[in-house]
Amino acid sequence: MPGIKGPSEYSREPPRHPSLVINSKQPFNAEPPRSALVNSYVTPVDFFYKRNHGPIPVVDDIERYSVSLNGLIETPKELTMRDIRSLPKYSVAATLQCAGNRRTAMSKVKTVKGVGWGISAIGNAVWGGAKLADVLELVGIPKFTAATKSGGKHVEFVSIDKCKEENGGPYKASIPLFQATNPDADVLLAYEMNGECLNRDHGYPLRVVVPGVIGARSVKWLDSINILANECQGFFMQKDYKMFPPSVNWDNIDWSTRRPQMDFPVQSAICSLEDLTVMKQPGKVRVSGYAVSGGGRGIERVDVSMDGGKTWVEATRYQKPGISYVSDDTNSDKWAWVLFEATVDVPHSVEIVAKAVDSAANVQPESVQEIWNLRGVLNTSWHRVQLRVGHSNL
Repeated sequence: MPGIKGPSEYSREPPRHPSLVINSKQPFNAEPPRSALVNSYVTPVDFFYKRNHGPIPVVDDIERYSVSLNGLIETPKELTMRDIRSLPKYSVAATLQCAGNRRTAMSKVKTVKGVGWGISAIGNAVWGGAKLADVLELVGIPKFTAATKSGGKHVEFVSIDKCKEENGGPYKASIPLFQATNPDADVLLAYEMNGECLNRDHGYPLRVVVPGVIGARSVKWLDSINILANECQGFFMQKDYKMFPPSVNWDNIDWSTRRPQMDFPVQSAICSLEDLTVMKQPGKVRVSGYAVSGGGRGIERVDVSMDGGKTWVEATRYQKPGISYVSDDTNSDKWAWVLFEATVDVPHSVEIVAKAVDSAANVQPESVQEIWNLRGVLNTSWHRVQLRVGHSNL
């Protein structure tokens, strides 16, 4: 692709906030302190988790940058940034979450393979850009199309960045064509994040944002879009990010028996307290965190327990200040998390637990053991933290 720097330039790392918790340096993967996530509904760019599978590309000449549209279409096309910016611009509040969020807790049950994420491989941003449905109309694919005349049923996104899992080839992923051509699915080719131009860590100059779906499908540093008859055959679609039962191990795994993971399940986590927090004496404690569900499902309820899950109180939920949150209401951001809060009395050392229920009445599973899998993905079990009062034991 024109305008891309050579490999030596990839070593030039972007500036990053010093408080980020670095989980791997090469490729660079980092998450913010959990407390930063509940400071605001929209996650500042500096505190948005960084997920990479290879060196971060440098696009040095935006005038020469373009995205090619190919495959099972009648009119292949090359789009410049000027072409994309000429389309109607949409702003979509959407939460992205790495499928490996909370992997570290899962690995404590039994070792898993993958980057050791805490609870902060997640963030909520306002993405700005063109709808993919509008872009595909430029190559003759109408809205709400399930298959092209040539038999295309999937939209593949190919990145500029290269990764070892693809034997030095590009990172890639795909979504169904019907989702891509549905304007209500809000799939974007985004060039802005929180009202500013994308930075390198988050996909400059152009990335895909697929709301309600695991972050692995929101391809950064977009190079090309291909219309395919079948799902993308890339490594991260076919041999990763799939949900297997606890009985499957590296000796008996058959990747072909599972479909690529798309929507993420209902999730919540406590961000105002660490895994172990000590308070000097009994008193009131504010318990706050995030809750989110995939597929555009809202959050119907967040429950907080002060006794390990025996009894519960309902937390308040909110998105934007001054606007009451109602699950699946038109005034709510359906692709975005809600923040929750409950103030509770803590008379002695306790285990505090949070669990969320989405608008389809899906609820988080109680234990990690039930959903353990060898790749450590989709740990959505009840989130538990320990609060110790004085020098007492739990």
